[in-house]
Amino acid sequence: MSTPATTSAIDSPAPPPPTTSAAPGPHTPHRVGGPRHWWDWVLATDPGLGHLQAGWRSLVSMVVALAVGYGMAHALDIPSILGMMVGGMMGLMGAFAIAENTPLRLARASLWMPIPFSAALPLGAWLQPHRVLDLCLMVVMLTLAFFLVRFGPLGMLTGMMMFNAFLIGPIAVIPLDDCGRLFIVALVTAAAVLVARLVLCYPMPREDLLRTQRAFVVEARRVADAAATALDPNADQDVAIKRMRRALRQLNVTTLTIDGRLAQPEVAAEPDTAELLHQYLFDAELALQGIGHAVREMTRRPVPSALREAMVVGLVIARDTPLGRADALRPAAELIRQEAANAPEGTGSDEAELRALARRVGDLLDALADSLACWLQLGWNTPTARAKVPFQPSVALERGLPPGTGPAARRLAAAQGGRGWRRAVPYLRAPLQVGIAAAITLPIADAINGRHFYWGLIGVMITMFGTNTTHERLRKLGHRAVGTVIGAVIGIALVHLIGPGHIYWTLLVIVAGISIGSWGIQRQYAYWVIGLVTALVQLYGLTTQYSKMDWMLTQRLMENVLGIVVATICAALIFPVSTRKVAREAERGYLSALEQLITQVAERWKSPEAPVRLRGAARGVDAALYQMQSVVRPLVRMPLGTRGRGGDNLLALLGTATRHARALASSADIDIDLAPQLRGRVERITEIFTSSLHALDQQVATGERGGTWIRVSPLIRELESVLRAPAGPRADRLRIALCELAALDEVLASLADNRGLTIRTTAAAPSPVAAGVTSPDSPDPRMALTGTPGAPPALRKAAEATSNGSGTGGTSVRTESGTVTVRGAVRCAEHNRCEVWITIVTDRGKRQAMVKAGNGSYAVNGLTPGGYTLIVSSSAHPPHAEFLLVDRPGRDLQHDITLGPAS
Repeated sequence: MSTPATTSAIDSPAPPPPTTSAAPGPHTPHRVGGPRHWWDWVLATDPGLGHLQAGWRSLVSMVVALAVGYGMAHALDIPSILGMMVGGMMGLMGAFAIAENTPLRLARASLWMPIPFSAALPLGAWLQPHRVLDLCLMVVMLTLAFFLVRFGPLGMLTGMMMFNAFLIGPIAVIPLDDCGRLFIVALVTAAAVLVARLVLCYPMPREDLLRTQRAFVVEARRVADAAATALDPNADQDVAIKRMRRALRQLNVTTLTIDGRLAQPEVAAEPDTAELLHQYLFDAELALQGIGHAVREMTRRPVPSALREAMVVGLVIARDTPLGRADALRPAAELIRQEAANAPEGTGSDEAELRALARRVGDLLDALADSLACWLQLGWNTPTARAKVPFQPSVALERGLPPGTGPAARRLAAAQGGRGWRRAVPYLRAPLQVGIAAAITLPIADAINGRHFYWGLIGVMITMFGTNTTHERLRKLGHRAVGTVIGAVIGIALVHLIGPGHIYWTLLVIVAGISIGSWGIQRQYAYWVIGLVTALVQLYGLTTQYSKMDWMLTQRLMENVLGIVVATICAALIFPVSTRKVAREAERGYLSALEQLITQVAERWKSPEAPVRLRGAARGVDAALYQMQSVVRPLVRMPLGTRGRGGDNLLALLGTATRHARALASSADIDIDLAPQLRGRVERITEIFTSSLHALDQQVATGERGGTWIRVSPLIRELESVLRAPAGPRADRLRIALCELAALDEVLASLADNRGLTIRTTAAAPSPVAAGVTSPDSPDPRMALTGTPGAPPALRKAAEATSNGSGTGGTSVRTESGTVTVRGAVRCAEHNRCEVWITIVTDRGKRQAMVKAGNGSYAVNGLTPGGYTLIVSSSAHPPHAEFLLVDRPGRDLQHDITLGPAS
């Protein structure tokens, strides 16, 4: 959503960030800037490989824990099943509950784990004959576990291990005399798992950050590829646009994850380096988001063939450019600008808008080249240009991902406190919900299956862990039911396939099921349930007749569903935090992040030396939008959907506002010296904007109609009219920032109007006698082009004339059909063999083919007469484009390619 006055300013690039002392080539992190690999898609779907690490951690922990538990059981002369059960508990909880990224914290949590477990184990063993008391204490232990969560990771681990100690009793009879030896088993197993994780799963947060940056690169290439496909005249544009939007969303999630990882221990070498890395990635994402927005707008208009071809060539070059050669994007940008200048002017507004969009893409490619070059030059070296403000985290990750509904729900829960006894509500709310739900569930579950009554308690526990709204709990119920059914089918099939007596095959399936489930739990909860149930069925097969397995698994599902439903009802009735309230609180958090950004913009212009982080504030707006999407997005994807148009419209408005906020943060981050009259105007604009945000926040908080949104866009346009600044980059960025601020005001005025606020326009301020920007700007010379990314019109005509006079200079072989096969050699003076990909683009902008040159030669079949652009890409060379004219049907053409220098 943009107004006509701001269309040309949206997504405009920022000037080059400050350079560093490192050279681009040698200091480019190989994990980030290396050649493309087939496994890049894994990094794109799993930034930082957090999911794979969880699966590998579970595999290592479970194998070591079961082996050590079995060995210790024989050494201490206790039943093997007890040793393996205690050892398996240490491995499972260590893999799931301990994900520390420093060796010291990992060791502290791992060695603490056996202590609360062993402290509660004798009590659980002593209470086994006293069933009623045992059941009551299990409810107390589960309640205590949720109370201890508020004391951090160690508190949560303490509570869960004490509850697990009571949980083992119904599964296996534990003699009280064996508890001391089981403590030794637990301690030795925990130490062995710790050693195995330090050897095979050593925490490397810096490597995780580099892999996440690599995921950013992969998604950036996906954006460029989808944008080129969207411009293809024969492609399904709707599908291509959806693919590009999906890549842009994942790109944003990846950059949020990178910002969160920069705040973790032992990731950034120093705050200045982290801040510069944050700035460069912000600018790179801003350029890519702008390219995606411009291409979406271009697909709605008829694009001339020459301009379409130049756009596709430039985007393919952007996709294939090695990161160490980001300067190769500049010729592609210049080609697009040339074709935009040569495009027919026409008489309507669409032609002018189309040329402006094409020029914007060219400028954004230049901005992308600047950001990538500075990012890769930075590496892990200390920059010569220091950051004005050290890095401060804007995103706090939860389980390795940006937070969803958690922050808003926690703010609401904290607000439930008050005076007197209500001060304890924020601390006792979750324990009370769990305790009452467990007290209701336990007798019913005991009546269904007295031996496995704990299945109901597990349903209560999984419902309350990691969920914040009723919708999330119901979604978890659906995942639990579907995963249980699928896992039961797979597990029973494997039980029958393995047969009785093959204990090692059974253990293999158990470990594999838990490991695969651990890998998939952060993708979909159902994946974890499938793996867990598959593993549990193997255990049940050791003690249960195959004919009774179906009914037992049905009872398990019934008790799980019972616990989930009762817990969901209790959470909705006891000090509830409704989904509607969470959505409102998330929207208030978004408005607060916008207010923080506007306030910092005003401070930045008022005091150039003020310690403000505009890009960090804009990243906070990004994180707040992600939280809004987590609340409002579809809860269960069904054909009829579960979300109304109101939520879609709200997310669309906030998404547009976020785009303007990003561009505002980038363009406003400049040193200017405003005259006193202009400084007063700027302060008035920001004060009015802030007061309007307060009025909108009050309406969202109370739901009552009323309040006033005062539009500041007229004041901004008036300020633009009186600015007297010399031409230059800083003056241009100031005007862009004002346009973005006006566009942001228009979007939020639409949101305020939807909320029932009165929309009013500000009165014009008295015109100052003298106004200007007193800080002169230095000229911004255009860099000379290097290389020929495509075939400009003059080069095309020369090539066509040469071809018409004397052919292509190669061998011509007549064929029977009307198509042509182009063959040739690929020569490289610096390498014996280079892996080269050749993309063929027609003169209408359609990607005709993509072939790989093998053994120094290539062949492209099925070309019809016409002009083509050959884009040659290699991991060791910057991509370049060559013009190819096919004018003689039925003849094969010889076209040799010589690669340019690698550096």
